[in-house]
Amino acid sequence: MVNDNELKGTTTIGLVCSEGVVLATESRATMGHFIASKDAKKIYQIDDLVGMTTAGSVGDAQRLVKTMQVESKLYKMRRQETMTIKGITSLLSNILAGNRYFPFMVQLVVGGVDKNGPGLYSLDALGGQLEENKAVATGSGSPYAYGILEDRYEENMPIDDGVNLAIRALHNVMKRDAASGNGIKVTKITSEGYFEIEDSVIQEARDAFLDAL
Repeated sequence: MVNDNELKGTTTIGLVCSEGVVLATESRATMGHFIASKDAKKIYQIDDLVGMTTAGSVGDAQRLVKTMQVESKLYKMRRQETMTIKGITSLLSNILAGNRYFPFMVQLVVGGVDKNGPGLYSLDALGGQLEENKAVATGSGSPYAYGILEDRYEENMPIDDGVNLAIRALHNVMKRDAASGNGIKVTKITSEGYFEIEDSVIQEARDAFLDAL
């Protein structure tokens, strides 16, 4: 039986678009050179309009996801309003920093839409947080992803174009990074809701990239 704490996540992407935020990941989890899972979940819904991508230890990431889901619900019950993206990120940063001597081995991206509009943040294992105004990638395949993102990202791009760009970037990452592979998962978050893109739509986009070569 595989120990979840030994599984490793790899490439994740976040994009800020005109209508909201796009979060995307591939679905391979590895243990060294062994592919432990071909359908690993790396995008989690934290609140109604907030998602988080995870790279690193799956066990650590899942623990943090459950903690933030509970904290978001408690905040909503007490204040009768949802926590802002910055508020969620600040709380998560404090949790990570408070465990710096026994750190959670993760890289996280938190994104969504709140009363201030679209928001996207990246966090490291020690609680460092950066507000991302354009695009961010984490994990072993991030250098390859940035090659595509830097070339093709445009400010205020439509969110569906952001979805296609995230798919394109991950498609190229999976060609070069051995720890990234198998499927692609994409979520788009707007003021209208949290939407998981269907596998058939993702496959159509990948086929279009191949036909264009």
